[in-house]
Amino acid sequence: MKPLRVEYDPAVDALAIDFPGFGAGTSARMVRLDRDRMLDYDADGRLVSIELLNVSHGVKLDDLPEPEVVRRALALLAVGRPAA
Repeated sequence: MKPLRVEYDPAVDALAIDFPGFGAGTSARMVRLDRDRMLDYDADGRLVSIELLNVSHGVKLDDLPEPEVVRRALALLAVGRPAA
């Protein structure tokens, strides 16, 4: 799965990754993994987006879906890093 849109907002230190085939507003369920990592799913259970907060402090990848996509987005935007 490749992201459709990757956006970093330095004002709030947040990274948003949206996945193809789904428009804005199609999220039916949000899953908060912890205070810095949220996942949005559509009504059929497909991943719509990943939102990460405080990315400059590191991002825990181990239980995220699509961890390699997140790793590449962090590297491409030169923000954050995978957490140790």
